[in-house]
Amino acid sequence: MWRAIASNALTFLIVAVFLLGGVILWGQREYRSEGPLAEGICLRVPAGSTMSRISRNLEEQGAVSSGPLFRMGAEYTEKSDDLKAGSFLIPEGASMEEIVDIITRGGASTCGTEVVYRIGVTRSLVEVRELDPATNEFQETAEFNPAEADLMVPAEYEKVREEPDTRYRVSIAEGVTSWQIVDSLKRFDVMSGEVDEVPAEGMLAPDSYEITEGADRGELIARMLEAQEARVAAAWAARSDDIAVESPEEALILASIIEKETGVPEERGLVASVFTNRLNQGMRLQTDPTVIYGITEGKGVLGRGLRQSELRRETPYNTYVIDGLPPTPIANPGVASLEAAVNPPESDYLFFVADGTGGHAFAETLDEHNRNVAKWRQIEAERANQ
Repeated sequence: MWRAIASNALTFLIVAVFLLGGVILWGQREYRSEGPLAEGICLRVPAGSTMSRISRNLEEQGAVSSGPLFRMGAEYTEKSDDLKAGSFLIPEGASMEEIVDIITRGGASTCGTEVVYRIGVTRSLVEVRELDPATNEFQETAEFNPAEADLMVPAEYEKVREEPDTRYRVSIAEGVTSWQIVDSLKRFDVMSGEVDEVPAEGMLAPDSYEITEGADRGELIARMLEAQEARVAAAWAARSDDIAVESPEEALILASIIEKETGVPEERGLVASVFTNRLNQGMRLQTDPTVIYGITEGKGVLGRGLRQSELRRETPYNTYVIDGLPPTPIANPGVASLEAAVNPPESDYLFFVADGTGGHAFAETLDEHNRNVAKWRQIEAERANQ
C-alpha cells in the first residue's frame, strides 16, 4: 500500500514539475512576445509610482495582456525597483520585456509635452508641442516670441511649466550670430544664470540641446563652445590638400560666409568652390553678408538692402574692397558648411547670383554671370509689380 502511495505521489510530483515547467515556459514566451497594443501610447510614470500601479495602468490601456505577469517579469529580472519617473513612448506591439526596459533604463522622457526654444536668424520662438504617440509626430499647441514688446504669454505655456515631466530644448539655427544666441537665451525664462560676455563669433555650435528647468545659461554656452571646437578640429583634420584656407581659423571664417550665402544644402559645396577659386586666383570675394556684418556687428538683422555707399566704404568686413577673408567669422556655421569649406568640389565657377527659386545660378565667366544677373533683376521687377 505504501509503495502504491509513494508511486502515485512520485507520479503526481513528476506531472506537477512538468506542468510547472510548462507554465514557466509559457510565461517567458508571453513576457517576451509581441504585445497587444494596436498603436503607440504615452505612458506617464509619476514620481513615487510603483510597478504594481503602472502594471494596472498598462493593463487598462491594453498594452499588456496580464498585469501580474508583467510584475513577475519585472521582479524576476530584478528591475522592479528601477522604475523611473517621466513620460515614455510605448510603441505599437511592444512586449512586456520591452516596456519594462523602457520605463526602467532612465534618460530623458520620450513623449509627452516639450517646450522648444528656437533661436533663428530673423527671430526666436518658444514652441509648446505634444507628441502624438499614434503617429509619433509632434502637434504644436502654443507659440510665442519672447522678444515681442506687448508679449502675452499663452496659458498653455504657463500650464506645462507646472508639469514635472515637461521636457525643454534649445534649438540653435545654423547661421545665427553669437550675439543673437546670448541675447535670445537671456529671454528664455526657463533658464537661469548670467552670460558675462559674448563668445567669439563662429565658436558656438548650431544644434539642438536638451536642458532642464533652471539650467544655467553659461553652462549651455560652454557646451556649445566645446561642440564647435570639436567640429572645427574634425573638419580641419579631414581637409583636402588643395584648399585656399591655411588654418582652422580661416576655415571657420570661410564656413561662416558659406553658411550665410545659401540656405540650400546641395549648394554649399558649389558656393565653397566659388570662394575657393576666387581666393586662389587673388579675386575679391565680393559677398554681401560680410558687408552686412560690418554694419550690424552681428547684432540683429539689417532689415533693408545695402546702399551703394556701404558697398564702397572700406571696412575690415567689406569684401568688395578688401582682399581675402574678413578678420573673423560672420556667424556660427554648421557641420555641412565647415566640411564644404575644407573639401570643396572641383569647379571652374567664379560667380553666382540668386535664381528666383531660393537657390543660385552659377557661372564661370563674367558674361555668363551678367546674363544671370539680368534674369534675376527681371524676376525682382516682376515681383515688385505683383
